[in-house]
Amino acid sequence: MTRALLPAALLLAAVATTARAADARHPAVVELFQAQGCSSCPPANANLMAIAGRPDVLALAFQVTYWDDLGWKDTFARPQFTARQWDYARAWRRPNVFTPQVVVNGRKDGVGADPAEFRALVRAGERGAGGPALELAAGEVRIGASAPLSRPADVWLVRYDPRILQVPVARGENRGKTLPHRNVVRQLVRLGAWRGGAERLRVPAGGDPAWRSAVVLQLPKGGPILAAAKG
Repeated sequence: MTRALLPAALLLAAVATTARAADARHPAVVELFQAQGCSSCPPANANLMAIAGRPDVLALAFQVTYWDDLGWKDTFARPQFTARQWDYARAWRRPNVFTPQVVVNGRKDGVGADPAEFRALVRAGERGAGGPALELAAGEVRIGASAPLSRPADVWLVRYDPRILQVPVARGENRGKTLPHRNVVRQLVRLGAWRGGAERLRVPAGGDPAWRSAVVLQLPKGGPILAAAKG
């Protein structure tokens, strides 16, 4: 079952950029919005897990909260992740959000439950923007200079768990199943804004030592992703 909600406002986020192929230094960002209480989500989750180890992909599982009132409270969901999904919906002028939803580089999206559809979606969106050089190392984010932006981009620090986590679900649509998770986002922190010049931003300490970090440079409110880097 796929559940939809109604929006509160509409926002426009569009940009024309030069494309380039994804590689280990410029990974494609593949986001899955899902919930443990959604019976339609496990196939899309399996597809995300299948590419989670690729060096040219930053695969991120965002657990959303709007299934929590239907019998099972998602163990990893946060309102901030639901708000991120709503940003995409409003940027694309859509009246609802849904699960599962796969978003690639903030540019292409789909359900992603069918393996062939998922692969096609990743291929269609994996050519990222011709954004700046981006590096996450030694406790800081380093951003190279690029063309000035008409509006500042957000610099996001993402901390995610690369381990396979098994979650027994006791109630709701997936009652009695044990659902595997990988690359579950545990923290999403806005480090600052980038306007086009060379810049360095400090990365705050914190989080489980087992978590991994990445940085995503993205136009605000669900706009396209300009660059990403893994730590």
